[in-house]
Amino acid sequence: MIFRQVLHPSTGCASYFFGCIGKKQFAVCDPHIDHLDEYLELAETAGGPLGFIFETHVQADHLSGARLLAERTGAKIYLHESAPTQFPCVQVRDGELIELGNDYVRVLHTPGHSPESVCYLVGDRTRSEDPWFVLTGDTLFVGGVGRPDLPGEAQSRALAGALHQSLFTKLLPLGDDVEIYPAHFSGSACGASMSAKPSSTIGFERRFNPALQHADQEGFVRFVLQGLPPLPEAFDRTRRINLGELATDGD
Repeated sequence: MIFRQVLHPSTGCASYFFGCIGKKQFAVCDPHIDHLDEYLELAETAGGPLGFIFETHVQADHLSGARLLAERTGAKIYLHESAPTQFPCVQVRDGELIELGNDYVRVLHTPGHSPESVCYLVGDRTRSEDPWFVLTGDTLFVGGVGRPDLPGEAQSRALAGALHQSLFTKLLPLGDDVEIYPAHFSGSACGASMSAKPSSTIGFERRFNPALQHADQEGFVRFVLQGLPPLPEAFDRTRRINLGELATDGD
């Protein structure tokens, strides 16, 4: 397996290039519009085409590069079936398994930050059937969790409860040695208390992530809703562009 983090420090965004070197099947997760050439260079260096574009959710803090990358490569875009996108994509479901040569990607539906949020559990069968790492999107960060007020204050309490279930029934039961790679690190407005270190493990976050010390759902909901700063004004427009509802300036 090849695995590369592609970081955008000015806004704390992280995206990922990975896949099977032996079978030449490669993927990008949460592509940022400013890094398209970098993903293509990684694929060229790895010696194969880019065939899979995974989105953990509809991003709100930056323009997604998914559709432009799909146009340039012919790769398919994968999003959870509940995402109300206005462009063609492969709709995935909880538990679905996607094969990338000797590697696999299992979909975990983890609503909370947004209703369509998913995490992607990834393994390399040349090493083990066990999962190696999980791409956690905006569900679980290093040192924090995703804010649940993105769709609006009226839904924030229900989404905070859903986030608790996603974390404690989907992610924390994974092995402590499973690595986590989130879509953001410090500098992002998508969560609070994020570390500048853009990776961790399930075990380390279980012990030291402040939000995960609140196993009781009511206590967790109170914790994640307290002191949330206002959402940046640009979030709603950016999300609508990434859904395909609005065109970008100049289109």
